[in-house]
Amino acid sequence: MHLGIVLETNDAERVWNAFRLANTALDDDHDVEVFLLGDGVDAPDLETEKFNPPGVMRKYVQNGGELFACGTCLDSRDLEADDLRPRSSMDDYLRIVEEADEVLTIG
Repeated sequence: MHLGIVLETNDAERVWNAFRLANTALDDDHDVEVFLLGDGVDAPDLETEKFNPPGVMRKYVQNGGELFACGTCLDSRDLEADDLRPRSSMDDYLRIVEEADEVLTIG
């Protein structure tokens, strides 16, 4: 299965759970693409005592998961693109939605 996940939140627990799901899907040989949209572009900066979003995000990328971050959303927050926030566009977002067997939005 090709799973598309749209992440629209900067809530550390929701981000952590989204990437736990993404990593589980990768472990089960599914194709996964995650698009960070809106507040989701803050995900790499989130750390709490209970949750470590950057850690599960790094695991996701290291395991071959594809990650995209809305360029306009980055610009509106004065954030730079990086390996956990690769600059992308609405064209990338549309392609993910069109090609995925299932799209899950977490916000």
